[in-house]
Amino acid sequence: MGLSALGIFHTAIGVIAIISATVSYVRFGKIDLSKSVGKIYFYFTLITSLTALGLSKHGGFNPGHALSIIVIISVAAAYFLFAKRTGNTRARYWENFFLSFSFFLSMIPTTNETLTRIPVGHPFASSPADPLVANSLLVILIVFVIGSVYQFLQQRQLNK
Repeated sequence: MGLSALGIFHTAIGVIAIISATVSYVRFGKIDLSKSVGKIYFYFTLITSLTALGLSKHGGFNPGHALSIIVIISVAAAYFLFAKRTGNTRARYWENFFLSFSFFLSMIPTTNETLTRIPVGHPFASSPADPLVANSLLVILIVFVIGSVYQFLQQRQLNK
């Protein structure tokens, strides 16, 4: 697959972040920073995003680096709201959104890299422009929007 040592570390940590977010979504309907899986998502996503800044197929700053910076800002903002704005308040709406948005943004390069690299030798997609990549990202976007509406409605019930 042509991954550097940093790329292998980045991928392994990123997979753990994705699994922890998925577990948190299934158990709690959101990434919950008060639970261990939410904390794992937070820390491993930070590490994954920071290591992504050291990776580049084409050299120099690229859209993946910009996504990483936005993910870092999103999880940092969510953590700030979690730590400083306790209780079921309006801050929870934003905390939930920032965490879900960070997960959505993380899935863009994850989907692209997975579909264009796996299986080794005969990847599912020929390039990032392959319709399979675009259609997969569209499904992820739809799930993100539906999930965000669900979280908003759930939080509204908790806030009452």
